[in-house]
Amino acid sequence: MNPLARLFSPLKIKSLELVNRAVMPPMGTNLGNPDGTVSEANLAYIKRRAVGGAGLIITEIASVHPSGSAMPNELGAYDDRFVPGLKRISDAVHAAGGKVALQLHHAGRESLHLLQQGKAVAPSAIRSLVFGLTPREMTREEIREIIVAFGAASARALEAGFDAVEVHGAHGYLLTQFLSALSNKRSDEYGGSFSNRSRFMIEVLQEVRKTVGKDFPISLRLSVEECIKDGYTFEDIQPVLANLVKAGADILHASLGTHGSPGGITTAPFEYQPGFNVWRAQKVKEVVGLPVIAVGRFTDPSLANEVIARGEADLVAFGRQYLADPDFLIKAREGRPEDIRKCIACNQGCIERLLLGEGKIRCALNPETGQEMIYPQGPAGVRRRVWVVGSGPGGLTAAYEAARLGHEVTLYEQEEETGGQLRFARQSPFKDQYGTWASWLTSQAKKIGVIMHTGVEVTESVLSEGNPEVVILATGGEQIKPDIPGIALSLVSNPGRF
Repeated sequence: MNPLARLFSPLKIKSLELVNRAVMPPMGTNLGNPDGTVSEANLAYIKRRAVGGAGLIITEIASVHPSGSAMPNELGAYDDRFVPGLKRISDAVHAAGGKVALQLHHAGRESLHLLQQGKAVAPSAIRSLVFGLTPREMTREEIREIIVAFGAASARALEAGFDAVEVHGAHGYLLTQFLSALSNKRSDEYGGSFSNRSRFMIEVLQEVRKTVGKDFPISLRLSVEECIKDGYTFEDIQPVLANLVKAGADILHASLGTHGSPGGITTAPFEYQPGFNVWRAQKVKEVVGLPVIAVGRFTDPSLANEVIARGEADLVAFGRQYLADPDFLIKAREGRPEDIRKCIACNQGCIERLLLGEGKIRCALNPETGQEMIYPQGPAGVRRRVWVVGSGPGGLTAAYEAARLGHEVTLYEQEEETGGQLRFARQSPFKDQYGTWASWLTSQAKKIGVIMHTGVEVTESVLSEGNPEVVILATGGEQIKPDIPGIALSLVSNPGRF
């Protein structure tokens, strides 16, 4: 029997027929054009992931209204001019044999550029926990306008050939802002009790359902718990789940938290164990009886298969794992789990880079991510003798990539062990995966044909004797030991012994 049989089993949800239960969830890329249209970089990024074989790909956020973009170049779905570009996305996924949903989004107060312009709107004029600026309170007329905008955007998704839509009701964006007593202090029918605060989300779902018809699938991404002091809990939201289903939800995408929640829980760092959030998906599934997507640092297809086999969820979302290795499902299906480049949840290229305004999406582990248009496919036109000096993550990656392109690669490391500074980073609590990453890089480089020499210092004479055509110097930085009293103590200098 196929050990991953449940993960690779089909699933039908209304008109949506999935070949497996793996989901690539929405992840912001910042790759869109400045006017919100789909760029060539967007297409290259999505095509690269589509060939990985996910049953369902859910696009990054697409704004349903000009007042709701989280960033200036967020993809747009609020005007017919966006349809041709969106259709190119659906066509690309379909060409690879997959299915695709468009995620419909309104940022509310969580939009720095709109806050700075005084244009951000929200249920109440309460400052953003993320950006510290205050939005304007929405009028009833504006509430209705946004509800209608969600429906109009779903019609454009249908026209653009998408197989489903997902309403973004999670992570502290507008729909969550209405749900939360921390951001919703209204005294009208959209505020007060939890039932009233859920009214906006319900009316959005009703509008989308009315627009797309009864057979077109609607997913609702929901923060099952707010995960912040005095925020709502599962017990609070449980009574309204049936109303969300009645309003139109066919799939519940069981996420958690907001971008203002402590610990970065919406993009959980490595302190959280893979699958840590499954229990919330299971609780939702027990209440609604609908297909439920589990999320939470999934990197291992085997774990996802177990979750589905135990009935805790129907589908599993592999988010950042698709950035680290878009081919991980292929490798799992072929029985090569050791070749999977597993996301270590460092959040450096995918989250921090975007939050700090440093540009487009990247991955600290995978040099191809966000650079699909320029990433060389090979083989190289001329095969060269390449030496790489240094075996930290940069050196190991350079050696692997050069060998992948067909060069004859030799790597030299003056220490007895590869890994560079990762050898020290792995000793801290929860950071042992840095060591795992170094071991994986080493094994992959060897597997592709890189010749490695450890305990060898590359001197001028060594270079003269070897006469390489190309030298990649990847010696990186040097370890710095600050002059702190007690730093020479054994528990500091050798933390691994405890």
